[in-house]
Amino acid sequence: MSEAIELKAWARQRSGKGGARAARREGRIPGILYGDKQEPQTIAVDYRAISLQLHTGHFQSTIFTLNVEGTKTRVIPHGVQLDPVRDFPIHVDFLRVGKDALVTVEVPVRFLNEAASPGLKRGGVLNVVRHEIQVRCPADAIPAHFDVDLTGLEIGDTVHLSAIALPKGVRPTTTERDFTVATIVGRAAEEAATGAPAAAAEAGAEAAAATPAEGAEDKEKPKEKEKEPKKK
Repeated sequence: MSEAIELKAWARQRSGKGGARAARREGRIPGILYGDKQEPQTIAVDYRAISLQLHTGHFQSTIFTLNVEGTKTRVIPHGVQLDPVRDFPIHVDFLRVGKDALVTVEVPVRFLNEAASPGLKRGGVLNVVRHEIQVRCPADAIPAHFDVDLTGLEIGDTVHLSAIALPKGVRPTTTERDFTVATIVGRAAEEAATGAPAAAAEAGAEAAAATPAEGAEDKEKPKEKEKEPKKK
């Protein structure tokens, strides 16, 4: 087991919105540390450190050592709140991880060997149904990712959960069905799913309305010659 990454944190004396705003003014993110049959503790963590870990893509499935002013605790992130407009972290919670603890995490799925899929070579599209799979596993044995080999897959083939080899001690939280992880679909099916034909039909209808039908041009009829008055 590799050594856990250490995150520096500070105890927050004030809770509520006022304390959270004060933490943010200091360049920190407010949060709560709870679990392991202990009282919840209000904390603040360094903004830059959390932003850096968020960009790894597996922040919430990583065990960290949280150093709260000298007191170190093994934790796992248990929720990150992002600003709804600017999409940066504004609150983060951590769950204490005791010895032999089991945790529920989302593990990302990687798709390998796309070039070895005949279906994709013939113009098929990889339709990913699940980018992550939720599992229950020991805190010290969280998988970094699950791999799906696309070698030999044709258009119409489906990858189910049962096709993924799960490490020992790791089990999916959904056990009542063998759910779909990804499928190889034809280009036409992909366009139909995204509404491309409907858009094309609508565009065609607009074009037809803007262009007169063949032979329907409004031709000006020749004027009849005026009859000359009869001479008396």
